[in-house]
Amino acid sequence: MDKVACCCLRNGAPSRSYFKPSLPYTIARSTSPPLPPCRRSISMFRCILTNPKRATGNSVVVVAGGRNTKPRGGFSFDFEQYMSANGNAVHEALERALPVCQPERLSESMRYSVLAGGKRVRPVLAIAACELVGGSAAAATPVACAVEMVHTMSLIHDDMPCMDDDALRRGRPANHVAFGEHTALLSGDALLALAFEHLARGCAELGVVPAEHALRAVAELGNAAGAGGVAAGQVADKASEGAPVSLAMLEYIHLHKTARLLEAAAVCGAIVGGGTDGEIESVRRYARSVGLLFQVVDDVLDVTRTSEQLGKTAGKDQAADKATYPKLLGVDQAQAYAAELLAMAEGELEGFDAERAAPLHHLARFIAYRQN
Repeated sequence: MDKVACCCLRNGAPSRSYFKPSLPYTIARSTSPPLPPCRRSISMFRCILTNPKRATGNSVVVVAGGRNTKPRGGFSFDFEQYMSANGNAVHEALERALPVCQPERLSESMRYSVLAGGKRVRPVLAIAACELVGGSAAAATPVACAVEMVHTMSLIHDDMPCMDDDALRRGRPANHVAFGEHTALLSGDALLALAFEHLARGCAELGVVPAEHALRAVAELGNAAGAGGVAAGQVADKASEGAPVSLAMLEYIHLHKTARLLEAAAVCGAIVGGGTDGEIESVRRYARSVGLLFQVVDDVLDVTRTSEQLGKTAGKDQAADKATYPKLLGVDQAQAYAAELLAMAEGELEGFDAERAAPLHHLARFIAYRQN
């Protein structure tokens, strides 16, 4: 499997039944899958590096400078303002969803990590996907908050000594450093539970999201958080430390650990926005490419930036002897792969209205070109 060298995406369609979200990925042609499959698998990327000359240059991607750029369609779009406005709206919604209550230490721990800021990529992705298919930002807000709660849970647990053992997150002490390990563990558990409560209650209270759409979104997010996504990726990631890791295994890890939750954010947004099955699957493929792109860029930044620039400990993957794209491919080839993933993601938006697709075009480029 490692003898090949380009990465491509198959257009497989997962189940369209609302109670069967896309399930664990399997590595194409793998003779020994990293983890046993649960129920069924869907088509996915294959890391096969056969055509390294397709990508040019050493930068991840070249994007137009300035606040206002013109995507296809000829109109200007202020992406910074879009990110800021939606990020602030989600932050305010999260504050309302996380009031200080008893026991105070638990709620303070939850608020400490959820309200610490960050790029809010996943919530904005949910909102943009909802708007892409004709929904409103308000309809996507419960999804946006729920996805951010799940993401924050994964960060709290990921930083703990039994996992990545990182004392720094978003430029300040990690949750377990600030509140102790047992509180951090329970805080993550509580956020995971709250995510599904908030998604279900929020959609019901809005009155604009049909119950079957809300249920489908709950199922999608649940799969992404558990054995079909983050949990599976984390287990495989820990098991691979210090061991030889193939490109196939590395891609399995990151499609589950990182890409799956980004995919769920977009898919849930499209579901509550009333997208058709075809639209939802295009959004899924877009987000899967963007999710893997996010991890490839993260791996590159880990070896090219300082802890101060990143707001978290730099070089920790190398210190833990973890497999990364720069380690297996080299920095230049990892950046070339990122450029291919960006092109694949943007290609999935071609069939949509250009103005509605503009936020997702810019979001993909933001992820590709970010510096922290």
